Amino acid sequence: MTTRILIADDQDDIRSGFRLILDSQPDMTVVGEAADGESAVALARELRPDVVLADIRMPRLDGLEVTRLLAPRTRVVVVTTFDLDEYVHTALRNGACGFLLKRSGPTLLIEGVRAAMAGDTLISPQITVRLLSRLAQAGPVARPATHPLTEREVEIVRLVARGLTNAEIGAELFISAGTAKTHIANVQAKLGVRNRVGIAAWAWEHGVATPDSHADPHDIP
Repeated sequence: MTTRILIADDQDDIRSGFRLILDSQPDMTVVGEAADGESAVALARELRPDVVLADIRMPRLDGLEVTRLLAPRTRVVVVTTFDLDEYVHTALRNGACGFLLKRSGPTLLIEGVRAAMAGDTLISPQITVRLLSRLAQAGPVARPATHPLTEREVEIVRLVARGLTNAEIGAELFISAGTAKTHIANVQAKLGVRNRVGIAAWAWEHGVATPDSHADPHDIP
């Protein structure tokens, strides 16, 4: 299947560059471009792309608001120059499927689209390292006496917090990637979070898991 992509960025050269990179992939095609947030939302609702790449600082509506309006029905990957923690947290809380820095290069851009399609979340490595470092310094709060998760779901949560993909979780637990994805969806519903990052944050904050050195440096769990 071909992944249909909408690019939202107020800079013509950025949109052109992204289009060249993505259209060069045999399984991707750019179906539209938007130079401001309102146009991005309108085009996304008209064209129904699989993935929207959204800059943060755009006229009329910024990328954070675009993400809030479109996710989770539409996969949104934020691609920006600015890596402020406030932006990262807000984008992920609003349901973004990834947060990439423009300077990260074309390979990560392509990986980010593929990760979003696979139900995973990709964040630029330099941001991931900073977030993990701060979480480790803060330390976990007391583990809750009760929570709504089954034992199997707790296992899933710990693996998500280590940065494993659905396929890797499946291999670890001897289940299919599809079954892992179903478990993750159930966990998100029970915890009231919108993506894998929210699961990992819950796990770290409540001492169910801790950031460790085994996580893939390209993925925040």
